[in-house]
Amino acid sequence: MKPGSGTLVINIMSEGKAETYEGVYQCTARNERGAAVSNNIVVRPSRSPLWTKERLEPIILRNGQSLVLPCRPPIGLPPAIIFWMDNSFQRLPQSERVSQGLNGDLYFSNVLPEDTREDYICYARFNHTQTIQQKQPISLKVISVDELNETIAANLSDTEFYGAKSSKERPPTFLTPEGNESHKEELRGNVLSLECIAEGLPTPVIYWIKEDGTLPVNRTFYRNFKKTLQITHVSEADSGNYQCIAKNTLGAVHHTISVTVKAAPYWIVAPQNLVLSPGENGTLICRANGNPKPRISWLTNGVPVEIALDDPSRKIDGDTIMFSNVQESSSAVYQCNASNKYGYLLANAFVNVLAEPPRILTSANTLYQVIANRPALLDCAFFGSPMPTIEWFKGTKGSALHEDIYILHDNGTLEIPVAQKDSTGTYTCVARNKLGMAKNEVHLEIKDPTRIIKQPEYAVVQRGSTVSFECKVKHDHTLIPTIMWLKDNGELPNDERFSTDKDHLVVSDVKDDDGGTYTCAANTTLDSASASAVLRVVDVPNPPFDLELTNQLDKSVQLTWTPGDDNNSPITKFIIEYEDAMHEAGLWRHQAEVSGTQTTAQLKLSPYVNYSFRVMAENSIGRSMPSDASEPYLTKAAEPDQNPTAVEGLGTEPDNLVITWKPLNGFQSNGPGLQYKVSWRQKDGDDEWTSVVVANVSKYIVSGTPTFVPYLIKVQALNDVGFAPEPAAVMGHSGEDLPMVAPGNVRVSVVNSTLAEVHWDPVPPKSVRGHLQGYRIYYWMTQSSSKRHRRHIEKKILTFQGSKTHGMLPGLQPYSHYALNVRVVNGKGEGPASTDRGFHTPEGAMASRQVDIATQGWFIGLMCAVALLILILLIVCFIRRNKGGKYPVKEKEDAHADPEIQPMKEDDGTFGEYSDAEDHKPLKKGSRTPSDRTVKKEDSDDSLVDYGEGVNGQFNEDGSFIGQYSGKKEKEPAEGNESSEAPSPVNAMNSFV
Repeated sequence: MKPGSGTLVINIMSEGKAETYEGVYQCTARNERGAAVSNNIVVRPSRSPLWTKERLEPIILRNGQSLVLPCRPPIGLPPAIIFWMDNSFQRLPQSERVSQGLNGDLYFSNVLPEDTREDYICYARFNHTQTIQQKQPISLKVISVDELNETIAANLSDTEFYGAKSSKERPPTFLTPEGNESHKEELRGNVLSLECIAEGLPTPVIYWIKEDGTLPVNRTFYRNFKKTLQITHVSEADSGNYQCIAKNTLGAVHHTISVTVKAAPYWIVAPQNLVLSPGENGTLICRANGNPKPRISWLTNGVPVEIALDDPSRKIDGDTIMFSNVQESSSAVYQCNASNKYGYLLANAFVNVLAEPPRILTSANTLYQVIANRPALLDCAFFGSPMPTIEWFKGTKGSALHEDIYILHDNGTLEIPVAQKDSTGTYTCVARNKLGMAKNEVHLEIKDPTRIIKQPEYAVVQRGSTVSFECKVKHDHTLIPTIMWLKDNGELPNDERFSTDKDHLVVSDVKDDDGGTYTCAANTTLDSASASAVLRVVDVPNPPFDLELTNQLDKSVQLTWTPGDDNNSPITKFIIEYEDAMHEAGLWRHQAEVSGTQTTAQLKLSPYVNYSFRVMAENSIGRSMPSDASEPYLTKAAEPDQNPTAVEGLGTEPDNLVITWKPLNGFQSNGPGLQYKVSWRQKDGDDEWTSVVVANVSKYIVSGTPTFVPYLIKVQALNDVGFAPEPAAVMGHSGEDLPMVAPGNVRVSVVNSTLAEVHWDPVPPKSVRGHLQGYRIYYWMTQSSSKRHRRHIEKKILTFQGSKTHGMLPGLQPYSHYALNVRVVNGKGEGPASTDRGFHTPEGAMASRQVDIATQGWFIGLMCAVALLILILLIVCFIRRNKGGKYPVKEKEDAHADPEIQPMKEDDGTFGEYSDAEDHKPLKKGSRTPSDRTVKKEDSDDSLVDYGEGVNGQFNEDGSFIGQYSGKKEKEPAEGNESSEAPSPVNAMNSFV
């Protein structure tokens, strides 16, 4: 037995041994589950061989010749299945060039050297006896023309039996069928098989057409490399001429097959049973068709009607028997036979002649219950011969019901198309024929329909939540409904998460499998109602998976992934993140976003980064968990592609330049060995660039620079691979120093008794030695004609921003002598003061105002209130001091104190400066100007914005003051006794008026 093939090979090597293997062989096939199928094959040595044991000479053909190897069993034997195999029981390969015909012969359109073999073996299998017989092997050798010699040429005559032809290229000719025309008959319902096999060189191709028609689309099939045309379930309509056409490059040939479809008889109208009453008429019809036309014959009670007893009520007309005025003796069994040479049909019909009075078969007093607005069918099954007539009545005295409202069916049923409440009542059915009458009563009740008045609604819920469906039912009060909930037209899952009550279905902890259609079904004995709602369970998507990196380049890579389940909410986008395990391990950053329809993304990469990627999916519910990380991908190092930002150059001392920048992070370095090349040169000089390379810093200090000189600065990134692009130069300045020159030509113009205008000449730009911030005016009152205003000398400051060369002095005292000087200010501090300039203010509506205010009652009351408030504040301060706390003024002083200002020692006889706002705040002992000539701003000083062109204090275009100002008390001794005179409340009020 050949392993794995299921073929049993028996080699009989000598005569007389075949009988040893005679018997029944059983082939059984089993699978791993134990299922088996068996087949029995009878092996019986042929004592009358199928083929004679002729010795076949080898066939020698030239390359390209055609050949037919015959394999036809002798005529008269039962049909056999023919197949060609080699001596290893392998089927011989077939193609457009080599194929087996329907008759079993093996056809070669042209032979090739690979057709050479010695084991062309034909087998015939007879299914009715389960036997196989083998023909003698045929040997074929295909040679080229050059190999021929006279000896081989002499043997070519032996091949003529096999149809050998010339080896030259030639147009097609048919090997089968022969001639230009042939005929084929097939029975209706069978499979029509038409065959054309042609020879020629090159190998011909076969085409099929139907003359005067088209091949049926759904029933036409091509077999054997289009050499066989098959049409299934043929009918008479498939009759006609079919043409096969064989073509190659040298020509074409066609053959016409005339097809006739014959048919065994088939019914058109079969005879039906007849029930007649005496004196009635009837008909039996037996109509059949076929090709040829079937012959119809009748029999009665098994005897041909031609020799049966005569019945005067019977008349035969071909396929029809007509009965007239039948009597009870006309009852009989009739047979119809329709036959032609392909088969026959036989049918029986019973003719019964009965005389019976009407009988009603429906049970009496049957109760019908019908839902309103639906049809009501009241039955009245009956029997009688002759056929009774049926009438229906409603109530005891009603008239017959007519078909204008009702429907009266032939079987006696009364139909009320639309039953209403007033259709309720008793209905009577009456059946009559000439032999008598019968009646029956039935009852009809109309019920209200069952309706669902509150239907469950479509719901979309997130996994893990709870959903409730509501279903309220209204029904007839005499009917008891049953409420049932279904899921997808089946029972609810047997799960405690599903709970029902009268009107609700509640599903808790919703899972993915809970999605579907939920139906509320209300059933009564008469009707039912249902309503459905769809539950869609949604959730954030499942994370993507199967991340793969492809098309890996230096600065890009393609990432592909497989989306996870969208959990019933379409994915809107994918978010791609990356981790740089080299520089920021564990930190995931945003890389890109793509549409939810994409599963691939082309990602731009930076050099010298150890990338890992992960993908998250997002839908309308939210974002999925991240996918597993992709495999790492380390990009090659490259020179930096960007330089540090926020490059600045600003001196902190008069002889230095501090260069600062925002360094690159590790991700931006693009490679190992990140450093910075810092370059500088004077802007207005001819010096070359000076450069230095530094690492791991963001600042470099250039020492020994000239004071306040503009510099061009560049900071360029580099690593072990190379330099970043050449950076753009930015401008900076070396450190500032105090201005060297005082403003000159200071001039004062008195505008009125409280306002004066000051003019001065600007200082040379180079003498500023820094950024010009403005000019500052110090002014103070040196002498007042009014004793009421005698007080300590108080210096006040106004600052005018920018290059302004004039300003207004507001709030002056009338009839007083003032002095002032002007100083230039830069980022380092103030320059030297100009020469003091004095001026007088003219007299001013004060004595009368003082007297008037002092004598007013409201003023006296105000002063009392102020005194009371001061007393309360003193008490509060005293209490807080005793408790160790700080009073608010002290807290404010501590909060704003200059760390460089030290309290004045009690034994130090020097006086500190003070301001109007904080008269008692001690100042730093010693000169206001330190040794380095840097002015330290104190709390008592007015800021530049207080009186200059800053945000808070402002002046009009002409320099007039529109903001507040404050003064600074000078340490100079007071003139006379004015320094010790305290201002009275009246003077204080006058200063505000």
